[in-house]
Amino acid sequence: MDCSHIRFCDRKSDVDLEQLKTLFEIAAFWARERDFDDLAVAIANSEPVVTVWDGKSQIGFARATSDGMYRACIWDVVIHPDYQGLGLGRKMVETVLSHPRMSRVERVYLMTTHQQKFYERIGFEENPSTTMVLYNQPEFSPLAAVGSPVGASIESD
Repeated sequence: MDCSHIRFCDRKSDVDLEQLKTLFEIAAFWARERDFDDLAVAIANSEPVVTVWDGKSQIGFARATSDGMYRACIWDVVIHPDYQGLGLGRKMVETVLSHPRMSRVERVYLMTTHQQKFYERIGFEENPSTTMVLYNQPEFSPLAAVGSPVGASIESD
């Protein structure tokens, strides 16, 4: 397939949530149940967000979160099955990694269920020593401000 017309975009405003939800349903078993509101929140809190387009069809998506210096994590990498094996997934991940919020980060993490070999070809290494997860985060009370009695709330702007 000739991919010269394929376009990569790093503007969050270009994400089409309807097409993204459909893409997840087709190609991402781990994201099939996500709803529009939650997807919008995840995208708003991610930087960079990269989409891949064939004309008006959104055929790829990836996002990351980062402190811009020490740690980052890549999330939700997906390419439509009709476009897999063409190098678009690799280019999408490399686009995420080259973004200014990511390019200087000391360590970039990602989680994958079945695609370890794909990420190894990009340069990722297995790192079993950092695998921990907290499911269904309980409601944590905010810490008291310094000098405040225990249980006092913190004011924020």
